[in-house]
Amino acid sequence: MKYAFVIDQRKCIGCHACTVACKSEHDVPIGVYRTWVKYIERGEFPNSRRYFLVNRCNHCDDAPCVAICPTKALYKRDDGIVDFDSSRCIGCKSCMQACPYDALYIDPYSHTAAKCNYCAHRTELGLEPACVVVCPERAIIAGDMHNPSTEIARIIAREPVRVRKPEQGTGPNVYYLGADEAAINPEAAYEELPHMSMWSTMLKPQYEDEHELDGSRTLRSPRTLNPLKVYQASTPVERQSAEAHVVYDTPKNRAPWGWKVSTYLATKSIGTGAMLVAALALALYGLGGSLSTLLGIGAPVLGGAFIAITLVLLVADLKRPDRALYLVTKPNPTSWLVWGGYILAIFGLIEAVWFAAAVFGFPELIRWLLIPAALFGIAAAGYTAFLFGQAEGRDFWQSPLFLPILIVQAVLAGAAALGLLAWMLGVQGALPTLFTAVLLGAIVVHTGLVLIEVFGAHSNKHVAIAARYMRQGALRETFWGPFFAIGSLIPVVMLGIALAIPSAQPGLLAIAAILALVGLFSYEHCFVTAGQIVPLS
Repeated sequence: MKYAFVIDQRKCIGCHACTVACKSEHDVPIGVYRTWVKYIERGEFPNSRRYFLVNRCNHCDDAPCVAICPTKALYKRDDGIVDFDSSRCIGCKSCMQACPYDALYIDPYSHTAAKCNYCAHRTELGLEPACVVVCPERAIIAGDMHNPSTEIARIIAREPVRVRKPEQGTGPNVYYLGADEAAINPEAAYEELPHMSMWSTMLKPQYEDEHELDGSRTLRSPRTLNPLKVYQASTPVERQSAEAHVVYDTPKNRAPWGWKVSTYLATKSIGTGAMLVAALALALYGLGGSLSTLLGIGAPVLGGAFIAITLVLLVADLKRPDRALYLVTKPNPTSWLVWGGYILAIFGLIEAVWFAAAVFGFPELIRWLLIPAALFGIAAAGYTAFLFGQAEGRDFWQSPLFLPILIVQAVLAGAAALGLLAWMLGVQGALPTLFTAVLLGAIVVHTGLVLIEVFGAHSNKHVAIAARYMRQGALRETFWGPFFAIGSLIPVVMLGIALAIPSAQPGLLAIAAILALVGLFSYEHCFVTAGQIVPLS
């Protein structure tokens, strides 16, 4: 048995009866939706036409929300329904990032994730989902697609049905008949913004300013309630001749992850990088004298402090932080959020043992910790690439360059942090020179990888839109200013001078380290924000 939906958009009249029935059946709060209708218009009056698209959870065969959920709050039933248990949800919002169909939301009352569950409580009693019952045109058909005698099985067998985003490989089980391409593919009409929803009015963005870049018009709206509703605007010519545009939709395009996640990426880079660079320095110079203070005590204290900040940010970003321990007591082994927690815990333990060995005078133990510290430092720095990789709804985060970028960022942040610490402690000699050289190399490599990411060939339109939003859209000032100019170019020049003039090295290294960290935090903000700017529904 496998339950599925067929939605015949040739019959749909956009009446929203399905939305109302769903809200009534599940007591869905105002402002969030389990099923909703999107309006698309093509052409110009009088030669224009309106199309509808009913959106909901696709109850995928290979549901990415189930894989990424760290507490098994989302699960796949034997009958094909993807259901959820709100009592296990910690509100991490990772399922919202994983779903390519924008089907999940955070309930404003329970602060847990929710979505269409095929009216499982009705299905178990032999009843049809509420949306099917109320549809006046019978445009929604539900049933067991594996039973050849059912209506849905016959329709799927004989009609040219299609699914949304088949390239994602999720195996969606909501099939559409007669859906217009611009409706079924949100990127086809992304330049137009909906200003109305069924249950509330969406305020039209008040743009702070407008800029002309390479003939394209870019809008930014940092003062709106939701600046991420502003996507990349098209050129004036494209706006006039666009084949399709959204005229009615629900306020679904909000970024689940904000400044806490982007800051977490930067603080984790410092926490892991301090130990990576310290391990490199100890492997080269050994432990003794000022090195013992800086690398034996300073590095694990610095690294441990920023790993602790990272964990605080992760917990603070949960909608249900009171359930944070569910990551340990109810873990899902397929979620990289769980594995990341384990890796950070082991890495923190290594830092603690390193610190204790330095304080109580066991340098030989620190030598034994060099390889474990390096390996778990790389793992702690890089696991986020696999976590973001499970966020299958965000194609911009699926880049193969993300893992090397994270590792280089850790080296960059570690060299910068230890360079600052060396300056404050008055350490001189070979160690500051090492930090200078490592920081210079890391900035050059990081900047090169980022430019390849942003300006290189893109796998699809989704990625291209996000990259363009970073380099030319509302994020361009942060990208080209704090990241590229202040955080990359200026430090490279200063560090080059520092290597050429040793007497000026301590001060230049300290200033360059601060600027490099500013650049790192700025880039993380751009990366996290741009990845969520493209609409999913």
